[in-house]
Amino acid sequence: MSLVRLEGVTREIGTFVILDAVSGAIAPGERIGLVGPNGAGKTTLLRIISGRDEADRGKVTRRRGLSLGLLAQEAHFDEAFMTAPDLRAAVRHGAAHLERMAEDLAVLEHAGHAAGPEYEELQHRFEILGGYTLDQRVDEALSGLGFAREEWGRPPTATSGGQQTRAALARLVIADPDLLLLDEPTNHLDVSAIEWLEEHLRRRGGALLVASHDRAFLDATVQRVWELRDRKLTVFRGDYSSYHRQRVERDERALREAGTLQAQVDKEVDLVQKYRSQRKHTKMHEHEARLDRLKEQKVETPRSGRSLRLLGNALAGAGPVRSGELVVRVDELAVGYLPGRGAVLPGGEPATEPVEIAKAPFLAAQRGDRIGIVGPNGAGKTTLLRTIAGDLPPLDGSITFGHQVQPAYLAQLRDAAIPGATVLDAVMEAIPVTPGEARGYLARFLFRGDDVFKEVRLLSGGERSRLELALLGILPSNLMLLDEPTNHLDIAAREAIEAFLAESHATILVVSHDRRLLETICERLWVVGEGLAVPFDGGYRAWRVAVADGWTIEAEARRRANRLRPGTPLPRGAASGVGASGARRGGTKGAERGGLSKPGEAAAAGAVATAGPKPKTVTRTPRPKLSKDAYRRRRASLDVELSRLGLRKTQLELAMGQPSVAGNFVEMRRVTSELADVSRALAEAEDAWLELEEMAP
Repeated sequence: MSLVRLEGVTREIGTFVILDAVSGAIAPGERIGLVGPNGAGKTTLLRIISGRDEADRGKVTRRRGLSLGLLAQEAHFDEAFMTAPDLRAAVRHGAAHLERMAEDLAVLEHAGHAAGPEYEELQHRFEILGGYTLDQRVDEALSGLGFAREEWGRPPTATSGGQQTRAALARLVIADPDLLLLDEPTNHLDVSAIEWLEEHLRRRGGALLVASHDRAFLDATVQRVWELRDRKLTVFRGDYSSYHRQRVERDERALREAGTLQAQVDKEVDLVQKYRSQRKHTKMHEHEARLDRLKEQKVETPRSGRSLRLLGNALAGAGPVRSGELVVRVDELAVGYLPGRGAVLPGGEPATEPVEIAKAPFLAAQRGDRIGIVGPNGAGKTTLLRTIAGDLPPLDGSITFGHQVQPAYLAQLRDAAIPGATVLDAVMEAIPVTPGEARGYLARFLFRGDDVFKEVRLLSGGERSRLELALLGILPSNLMLLDEPTNHLDIAAREAIEAFLAESHATILVVSHDRRLLETICERLWVVGEGLAVPFDGGYRAWRVAVADGWTIEAEARRRANRLRPGTPLPRGAASGVGASGARRGGTKGAERGGLSKPGEAAAAGAVATAGPKPKTVTRTPRPKLSKDAYRRRRASLDVELSRLGLRKTQLELAMGQPSVAGNFVEMRRVTSELADVSRALAEAEDAWLELEEMAP
């Protein structure tokens, strides 16, 4: 028997139909993904299934005794959750039935009935339901969903909305209902937490219905897909990728069938007119009958819905200019917050000294690089990007931009003020253009007709994201700094952004938890965590494989530090500075900041650094310091040489893909030989640059 069955469910608001005669069923243990564009009715359907809303017409049948849990996008917590003494107790209360059984067992024990049949039966049920592992599962859920141990004791009222939503998800995980309903569960989760949730959902035996725009998450967790489109529900077998292939094939087949049918109709119309003009009435009536039968046939063709269109040309000016080979470089950069500008201690009190979140010993982006910035929530990804964008001052170190770099910054904090009362005003205040030009530009971002007169303060999350993207593209840029660009966007809009970024010639730095975006776009990563930011030479999947094989930020920082200055300790903050001190680990999110969450981890990291056989001690004579003028001249010369060699290397790599070279053995040997020489010279120039840094005044 199905857990839930929908029969002809219809939901209307006024004259607008959200769901039109929707039917479907959820079987025990079934894992279903619910997909569709924003506004298709996914949240409405989840609320109807859970019983929070009622259908206007149709029938919803739930199995007797069914337990279900719903996680809404904007979680509405009950009083018991918010009044719990701490987060751990609030999450543990998800298994209220086990807590009651434990209390009953304690009462029987105190009454001296521990040897009776009632106690034995209750204890057996308690064990079967996992009562003795409840505390272990609560700890695993809190840790897996990104809560540091010191945060478990905070009351729910003292946490942010994102933390409350994660805690509500942990509570549902502990409750383990027969049917779990999740609405965008990966919001507020970092990569590690998403992977933990995926693994948990794959292991659990209960049924699942999850609405999500995270394609990688759907591929990892669901076995069937319910698609809401044009107010109808269509069922597909397989994960999201399988659904996408089936949907494309169905749409193409429907278009072909519609074209064939229309061709037949046109042919019959021509024959009817032909026989009418020839006064052959018998033939004419015969083809009129065929025409009527053809017109009765209905072929469902996919509607050409409005799609987000991001074009390379900006609203103002021509395309972006070509930047120098080196676009941005950071040296010994410390990012964080100043007193009075977001600096807080872990307890939430304002800090009186600068609060350092992370240190970036050396990071660089070359022209055309597409770099993803990844790491746990609160590790400092957004802080690093904001500092590079100039939104926050650096606490130490330097940021160098290359020649003719034109940056554009998309912030994650979408609640910041946008100029203008309406969407149209926002564009016209950002740049002086005519209303017609502004409306034509906004149409590319799905603001058409009266949509341009919507008040900015009343926009939904997805609409606000689209407006932010529109404002980002007003001026040409060759360096795009993007912080969670796919937040609140549906799958079609996410794919439009991916296509735009894939075709863009700009250098891209993007903070994102959207793994499909990272896999599709980013060729390299900057990994932030443990108070450090280090580069990773590879894409997202390569990084996850490396992490599984033991790659750590600390080890990578040590390797690069030794390359810079052999025998030197880790950069400040890697083993003892940042992370162990609460005053240095704070920030706008307080104790949400990631890193070394356990008190002993900093000492353990230091122990790892000194473990193993001792390397040979190499005595190095300190290099003499240069004068400022000599250092500046040598550095300028090396920068020019690095740019020249980097450009030549790129040219040779492109040449190897040309048919005239690939098909000519002699030419290919010449190109590969020169490429080897250039690569060797580039490595020597990089070493010379590192040696020069040792002689910096």
